[in-house]
Amino acid sequence: MKKRNNIILFLAVLTAFSFCGCASTGKRKGGSAKVALVFGGGAARGFAHVGVIRVLEQEGIPVDMIIGTSVGSLIGAMYSAMPDSFELEWKAFKLKKKDIFDFSLLSSKTGPINGDRLEKFVKSIIPSDDIKDLKIPFYAIAADLNTGERIILDRGPVSKAVRASCSIPGVFTPLRYMDRTMVDGGILGNIAPEVARLLGADIIIAVDIGRDITNYDVDNVIKITMQAMKIMNAKITRYKMKEIDVLIEPEVGGVKMMDFSQKKKCMAAGIKATKEAIPKIKSILKKYKK
Repeated sequence: MKKRNNIILFLAVLTAFSFCGCASTGKRKGGSAKVALVFGGGAARGFAHVGVIRVLEQEGIPVDMIIGTSVGSLIGAMYSAMPDSFELEWKAFKLKKKDIFDFSLLSSKTGPINGDRLEKFVKSIIPSDDIKDLKIPFYAIAADLNTGERIILDRGPVSKAVRASCSIPGVFTPLRYMDRTMVDGGILGNIAPEVARLLGADIIIAVDIGRDITNYDVDNVIKITMQAMKIMNAKITRYKMKEIDVLIEPEVGGVKMMDFSQKKKCMAAGIKATKEAIPKIKSILKKYKK
């Protein structure tokens, strides 16, 4: 048990960073706190992020940067491109599983899902091609499959960044990009609050949609792989809590990772959990204004 915990801790505190660009740090104009919104992975459960955004927007909570891992990078990129919760909801509810999952026998050696369809989808809904052109500073988290390094994608094609961050090992074919073989950043933890701190965030609001890991429906290789990722992510996330100021955990445990029919349920869970967190968020923001 001790040996296993040491391995998990080692994965969680990897200090080798790889940047595809540089980010500005410090507080916003006027001296107010710089707020980071950190979205975690969870496949179809990611619709909960949409509900989180709706409440934060309605309550006037500022968002100065978004860090997204796996599906968190998809939702984060969509909102960073067009910071309008109504627009985000409209696009999210149109999204179907077939829009992003392209199963292919030709790529089954490295992963049954090719990933090209996901890239095409991102290009179709995000007008800005380069991450630097997004309206809210955005960072997608991926991992180097060969070295284990964390990769923070903050420039270049949005579609490539999201594709890299969503490439679940064993499910998606890894993305060969910028002379690296990239996979889902979730292998280094479902959320990345430490990256937000590194980038100069004063207040970190993290949304974890992978807390409930119990699942008895594991009857094929994709389900087994995704369940294994969930277990690993949940363990690593425990070691990242110290970096988080406000943790939002929507109750989406009953939603299967590939079930896109539960959008409304996930969104409602995100709304509920965020409303409960608003008093704490406002209290922290108030302290920075003094």
